[in-house]
Amino acid sequence: MSSDWTALPRIPLIPPVSAATLDAAEHMALQEAARQEQQALLALSRGGTNVVAEILKGQGTFYEMNHFPEGDVFDNQSHCQYYYHAHREDGEHGHFHTFVRRPVMPADIQPAPGFVRSEPWPEGDDELAHLICISMDNWGLPVGLFATNRWVTDQTWYSAEDSIRLLDAFAVDHARPNLAVNQWLTQFMRLHRPQIAALLQHRDQVITAWQQAHPERDVMEDRELEITGYLAVDTQSWISELNAFQANASV
Repeated sequence: MSSDWTALPRIPLIPPVSAATLDAAEHMALQEAARQEQQALLALSRGGTNVVAEILKGQGTFYEMNHFPEGDVFDNQSHCQYYYHAHREDGEHGHFHTFVRRPVMPADIQPAPGFVRSEPWPEGDDELAHLICISMDNWGLPVGLFATNRWVTDQTWYSAEDSIRLLDAFAVDHARPNLAVNQWLTQFMRLHRPQIAALLQHRDQVITAWQQAHPERDVMEDRELEITGYLAVDTQSWISELNAFQANASV
């Protein structure tokens, strides 16, 4: 996954917004997320470890498809969840899946209509929205983001618009498996909100186009459509862009 790509070439990935297009409040929020994200990475580095190493610590053999840490990570206060695993042969070590569960969702956020549902979706208090996947390299650093079809995570399907609203709710604020890892993941999601939003909007465009091209299938369960789009990320470059814009604005 060394470059950006889309599951449907005729549905290109629209580049995320640039630092120059952000309003003052958005810019301040992203810079604060960057500060805390870097602080969490520094704490891990000083301890001679990294995000992925802490996720796998004490978990035994790293088997493909297994969730790490065992049993996933849940925050009972924020109703957010994540896990790490690997099952791809594309240059990544593994990836995180991130979720927000029903109890923290606004009442007006409801499952997306218009789909066949040939397989059951989680309902009621069991509803959960999959937000994004974070691809990690062998050094425990993020290298990309990607969005997936419904069957990949057995989620409840919400529109991109609603899923983007839920990004603000994602937070894991406890010490299992490691406080700095949870702080890093929380702030990474906030820092890369523009990139995640772009992938979710693109995801819905791909799903719509795929459904129109294959009306006889349940698009949500179509194993030919797994990843809708991938976007490489360079966190340091993004932070530098944010800082450069702030410096220019202050002149």
